[in-house]
Amino acid sequence: MAELRNIDLNLLVVFQHLLQERNISAVARRLDLSQPAVSNALRRLRSALGDELFVRTAQGMQPTPHAERLGGPVGEALALLSHTLDATHDFRPEESRRRFRIAMTDVGEIHFMPRLVKACSRQAPGVRIDSLRLAGTDLRREMDAGHVDLAIGAFDDLGSGFMQRMLFRQGYATLFRRGHPTAHEGMNVKAFRAERHLVVSRAAPHGQVNQSLERAGVKLDEHFSVPHFSAVPYIVSTTDLLATVPRKLADTVAAQFHLGLFAPPIRIPALQTNLYWHRRFHRDSGNQWLRALMVDTFVEEN
Repeated sequence: MAELRNIDLNLLVVFQHLLQERNISAVARRLDLSQPAVSNALRRLRSALGDELFVRTAQGMQPTPHAERLGGPVGEALALLSHTLDATHDFRPEESRRRFRIAMTDVGEIHFMPRLVKACSRQAPGVRIDSLRLAGTDLRREMDAGHVDLAIGAFDDLGSGFMQRMLFRQGYATLFRRGHPTAHEGMNVKAFRAERHLVVSRAAPHGQVNQSLERAGVKLDEHFSVPHFSAVPYIVSTTDLLATVPRKLADTVAAQFHLGLFAPPIRIPALQTNLYWHRRFHRDSGNQWLRALMVDTFVEEN
């Protein structure tokens, strides 16, 4: 095992970015280095650690098993060091140029991102927010390493080490185009079942929608489907399909796409949306500011 004193900390930063990007040119751009400098850093790391670490393939620079094993601990160590150094200074949103990363779904982006952009423009004009799709072990690993600051949604599988706060609960609404020949508020289950539906096939954590449709007698494999909610209003506005979606999404898109909406005549459990963060960053001033912004902006919608 190489002694820590023989490894330049900057080499580990390059290593961590290579794990994420799998491309030397991309890492060079991200770190504002030349490609030869990144290649040289990789050569020095290979020599210090006695392993190839990354092998060039048609899919990019793929990590060796040893590099994969190092990824988690190195990421956590760098994140802890970074946040420790940041903690010596109070976070000043009006001066900060920090980039936060928030895991959320496509329907979450539609609801949260516009208002977050406006809030940051007022309070922290230099702050930027990246949204990304992660769940399960991938989300836990990225939050463990400090690569993801917050997660918004319903994540029951994060396990210990995470803190959470409820933002709001919501029901569901069925969307239809204005002028639809048969859809209307108050339609019964039989009429609802007889309509053509647009199903969101990858609805997690909204899977209870599809389960409720099936219990009501709607055979999902006989209807049209899309993988995500973001395409729903575009399709419903130009067809006679019905789509049952989270209420906040329905309220957001109905007027813009000239859609009507009604409470579906089937029972669907309410969806709870939570804010999650890692316990290690509970006292990080930047993370605290972002959490407070989320709460101030969205929790009143309960």
